[in-house]
Amino acid sequence: MTFHTVEKIGGTSMSDYVAVRDNIILKPVHGEDLFQRIFVVSAYGGITNMLLEHKKNGHAGVYAEFANSVNEDNWQEAMQSLRTEILSINKQLFGEAKLADEADEFICERLDDAERVLADLQRLCQHGHFELDQHLSTVREMLASIGEAHSAWNTAQLLKKDGINAVFVDLTGWQTDKHMALDTRIEKAFADIDLSSQLPIVTGYAHSADGLMSTFDRGYSEMTFSRIAVLTEASEAIIHKEFHLSSADPRLVGEENAVPIGRTNYDVADQLANLGMEAIHPKAAKGLRQNDIPLRVRNTFEPEHAGTLITGSYVSSKPCVEIIAGCKGVFAFEVFDQDMAGNLHRYDTEILAMIRRFRAHIISKDINANTITHYLSASLKTIRRIRDALHEVFPEAEINQQKVSIVSAIGSDMKIPGILAKTVSALAEKNISVLAMHQSMRQVDMQFIIDEDDYDAAIKSLHSHLVEIHDHGRAICLAG
Repeated sequence: MTFHTVEKIGGTSMSDYVAVRDNIILKPVHGEDLFQRIFVVSAYGGITNMLLEHKKNGHAGVYAEFANSVNEDNWQEAMQSLRTEILSINKQLFGEAKLADEADEFICERLDDAERVLADLQRLCQHGHFELDQHLSTVREMLASIGEAHSAWNTAQLLKKDGINAVFVDLTGWQTDKHMALDTRIEKAFADIDLSSQLPIVTGYAHSADGLMSTFDRGYSEMTFSRIAVLTEASEAIIHKEFHLSSADPRLVGEENAVPIGRTNYDVADQLANLGMEAIHPKAAKGLRQNDIPLRVRNTFEPEHAGTLITGSYVSSKPCVEIIAGCKGVFAFEVFDQDMAGNLHRYDTEILAMIRRFRAHIISKDINANTITHYLSASLKTIRRIRDALHEVFPEAEINQQKVSIVSAIGSDMKIPGILAKTVSALAEKNISVLAMHQSMRQVDMQFIIDEDDYDAAIKSLHSHLVEIHDHGRAICLAG
């Protein structure tokens, strides 16, 4: 197999076509050949939020409006807002040229089709024999596919206009009459593509018989990216983002202290994903890891920087903390029941079933004799639904929730004597109380549960004490 890379471009990067063309397409990471690369693209920044729901604040997009108001027309207003935004993007990219009309025609055909499907389904589900819930997963898949089809088609056409032999590869299965496995769809799409002379621009969404979103939800484009890399036997997988994978958020610890970590392993990437700061979805990373395909994370807007290389076998040359990360807006969801002692398995099973039913993300978990606490990333509405459902199962249980934040020290090798005491001391120095903590025997991360108001101060203090060594302001205790 000829040396080639599979590269994914994130949504924020996609929104700047000139940067994508000049910093990614025209500046290959390896060598000078413009070809021998496959590009998997995300939707333009904000478009998937408008199609589904906002990833961070939960604001309803077309899907959420449709799912929550089958007898109302809110989703049609959301669809019109989406259409206006998409056509505005096209105008910015193509101006008044003839190609602009073609771009509008391509995406409007899909928007029109989707709108007709939703209207028909809405009418159908007003009949008592049809349940909307049975169709929502298919609706979500259909809507999600529009964003990547839009960005991939546009990018392929713009590159052609700029003299690059790009080819649009549509994995969305739009209006297909055949359902097939993800791998089959990918293999079929690439069967006639010559990587030595063509530059594939591939939709990040791929239609499959099982449905990508039912398993990976908003991580679907990373799964498409991973499977293409595995099936085509790529030598390297590359993700282009609008930021580096750094030792901490530069906005919190200062750009002079937060630096790209350079090297790390898939274990560290998994810990970041668990905190919602993923370099790549864990299940997508699994395929790369099992096939010994290294993953590189690069900053689109710093093309000369090599970025961070992630491999399965890497371990830092000396034990140290590589990254301080975390998440705010977490709910500590606590279930206490005196009857739990000696009957822990039943409680644990029921609680997990409810969390899974309402699709809350578990970040961490505590268990003792009569209490189980899950640290959940979910909306307050979802938390209340889980609580109400559990009260029906365990009417005598005391169920509490508290808004907290989590800060985590992460590294490929953190087997450092006294590091736990040093970490707690760094928090105590800023008068930050630790509500709970976790350190596994694998010793790749330590998690601290703290009050939400202490989050910023905790990140700064941990980065200062565990990552930075104050040698003329230079952070030198970093991997690589």
